[in-house]
Amino acid sequence: MTNFALAFLSAGFGAGLAVVGAGIGIGRLAAAAMDGTARQPAATGDIRTTMIIAAALIEGVTLFAIVVCIILAVK
Repeated sequence: MTNFALAFLSAGFGAGLAVVGAGIGIGRLAAAAMDGTARQPAATGDIRTTMIIAAALIEGVTLFAIVVCIILAVK
């Protein structure tokens, strides 16, 4: 294997790990939001807003990780 092949392979693993981590994080976030809504139905709007903001931050970090993997693979 050449260095380029290993770089692309590592970038693929890194991007995959970033996506799996984001999926797990957003899944746990949604589960906690559903649990909070079930316990306190009056706070549904606040819980939903907080959940959407947190999910956006998780997705932003994931996108950054994927971009870094691609840049390191091409470099």
